[in-house]
Amino acid sequence: MRDDDTGFDRVLAFTVPARHARGRVVRLGPVLETVLSAHTYPRVVKHVLAEALVLTALMGSLLKEDGAQLTFQAQAEGGAVDLLVCDYRDGELRGYLRHDPDLATRLEEDCSLEAIFGKGYLAITFDLAVSNERYQGVVPLEGTSLAHACESYFAMSEQVPTLIRVSVRSSDARCVAGGLLVQHLPDGEEGKERLHAKEQHPDWEHVSIMAGSVRPEELVDPVLNLEQLVWRLFHEEEEVRVEPLEPLQRGCRCSVSYYQNILSRFPESERIDMRDETGLIPVDCAFCSKILHIPA
Repeated sequence: MRDDDTGFDRVLAFTVPARHARGRVVRLGPVLETVLSAHTYPRVVKHVLAEALVLTALMGSLLKEDGAQLTFQAQAEGGAVDLLVCDYRDGELRGYLRHDPDLATRLEEDCSLEAIFGKGYLAITFDLAVSNERYQGVVPLEGTSLAHACESYFAMSEQVPTLIRVSVRSSDARCVAGGLLVQHLPDGEEGKERLHAKEQHPDWEHVSIMAGSVRPEELVDPVLNLEQLVWRLFHEEEEVRVEPLEPLQRGCRCSVSYYQNILSRFPESERIDMRDETGLIPVDCAFCSKILHIPA
């Protein structure tokens, strides 16, 4: 591991109790590069996937149950990107983006979501392992960024005032990304309804102004660690609690046994049609760009 990698691939949870606020801050480095290396992406498209991975880590790390999963999926038509899928489970992160290479190379920096995706929607799905419950929110792919679309999701689907900031920086050698999520929970995180969460609440106005002062370069600066960043934003508060969460890993779950289990659900006649000349079924994993040959 390089010396400058030590500040990356981390999530820090924090709360500002007196302001009824909670948050997450994340910074991605080697894990992000590993995910991106599975495919060749033009620069703008690479930044879109990097932003999506940061958002997935921010929101996924809000889950408390072991085995719970967040899936971040955008589907669209008429643009350079027609499918984007990321997910987070127990600190493991993966993602994939399908794009039109010709259209993608024509995209300009800081273009709108409509220029990237055309018309489409973003679905955010939470799968809870213990109760087997699933809940999902869907919002249109509108605005200037995926982060703005996620803010709309929390406002519309969960009625939780939320501020999100994401920054991506890349060079020929590497890509790094970071993000900040802050939410207002005036009735607490556990066991109470959030009917009184309002954008104009004075506590939320104060917290959102403080959090909104974060600079893009701070989110990706390895010299400024995550604890220092939270302190810089909220050091005037009477108390700020921080909790480092488990380190992030690249977590593609493709394996022979995994795909055998999936293929076993197909009728024998269909599995026969899937086999190649060796008698195995080739499966292409879009997340890691591997082709596995499955006996089935």
